[in-house]
Amino acid sequence: MKKLLLLVVASIMMLAACGSGSKEGGDSGKSGDSNTITAWAWDPNFNIAALKLADESYNGEEEINLNIIENAQPDIVSKLNTGLSSGTMKGMPNLVLIEDYRAQSFLKAYPDAFYDLSEYINKDDFAPYKIESASLDGKLYGLPFDTGVAGLYIRTDMIEEAGYTVDDFTNITWDQFIEMGKKVKEKTGKPMITVDPNDLGTIRMMIQTAGKWYLKEDGVTPDISGNKALAEAFRVYKTMLKDEVAGVHSDWSQLLAGFNNGEVAAVAQGNWITPSIKAEDSQSGKWAVVPIPRLDLPGAVNASNLGGSSFYVLNVDGKEKAAEFLANTFGSNKDFYQNLVTKVGAIGTYTQASDGDAYKAEDPYFGGQKTVADFSKWMEEIPTVNYGMHTYAVEDILVAEMQNYLNGQDIKDVLNNAQKQADAQLK
Repeated sequence: MKKLLLLVVASIMMLAACGSGSKEGGDSGKSGDSNTITAWAWDPNFNIAALKLADESYNGEEEINLNIIENAQPDIVSKLNTGLSSGTMKGMPNLVLIEDYRAQSFLKAYPDAFYDLSEYINKDDFAPYKIESASLDGKLYGLPFDTGVAGLYIRTDMIEEAGYTVDDFTNITWDQFIEMGKKVKEKTGKPMITVDPNDLGTIRMMIQTAGKWYLKEDGVTPDISGNKALAEAFRVYKTMLKDEVAGVHSDWSQLLAGFNNGEVAAVAQGNWITPSIKAEDSQSGKWAVVPIPRLDLPGAVNASNLGGSSFYVLNVDGKEKAAEFLANTFGSNKDFYQNLVTKVGAIGTYTQASDGDAYKAEDPYFGGQKTVADFSKWMEEIPTVNYGMHTYAVEDILVAEMQNYLNGQDIKDVLNNAQKQADAQLK
């Protein structure tokens, strides 16, 4: 009888353990506590740090226990696709971070898997270009998070050697950038920027200045052949390499080493590159940032985007609490956004926060420039495009065709070939 009693007690303890807090989320991200919401995100120093700060800032009526699980971005993509395609929500979190370029593919492939946030968030409080990627059929499914607003970071001492000022590089076209870049290269021996032939982020930035993308407005149909912005971007890209205004890097570490070691005079990237630039103390006071150059096409503007992500709520138990958590923090809390800038270095897309003190602060590293305020202003000018479902699939095709173009093939033939491949692959 004593042995039987012990077995019963042991069984009860095992059952209690199973239901009290697996950090893998169970059927709906629950961990035995009805107030627990589970979030998947990547990058502990940026996205996860932002979630932790949001958890500290949360002041809703109901207590919420935020359970953050770190996954690399490719792992999140894989887990979501595997789980959602199985037709079950088992193991899914309550919150998940999704890159903006990938969002539409998830929303369209799994329309019932995500929770409508339209009643929780005022979309007019966010940069318009972010709302596009997070919405489907008039409903808002994502809470816009960080901006990938692009800028041209320039070494003021290097351009001065060539007789230029920061104003000379402000609100220019890419062709003007090339002409000045040739003189900077002549005087300093350094290229203006470096590009990675296997990563067309620079092309993405260029075409969005003209309000264009690889896909038509439906976000599905490839728009390559006859795309004037894409043809112009290819021409600019090739010209920069031919005139040695652009050098080449093959990976992330080489990109960082290039500007940290003073081997380039500028960096054209999303604002998230700022901490990496500031990592080199010896260059403090020698940098400025200006609006990204635009393509020389009618209607193009000196504003674009590179990267960025948003938070989505899965349609599982606890979805209301997860939505309330987002609404209370990322969706409305101005003070939280001030801390987000100062403690994490992340610029959100919540436009109502831009009048806060942290956004107006001068940055000594950039010669006292109010960089956050400038980025926030440029963010609101970014043309809205539909990133659609196939950004990376199209880029895989364009990477190969770019090499054909650099090797002398006619641009019309290059883009026609890319169009045919995209039409065949992306039906």
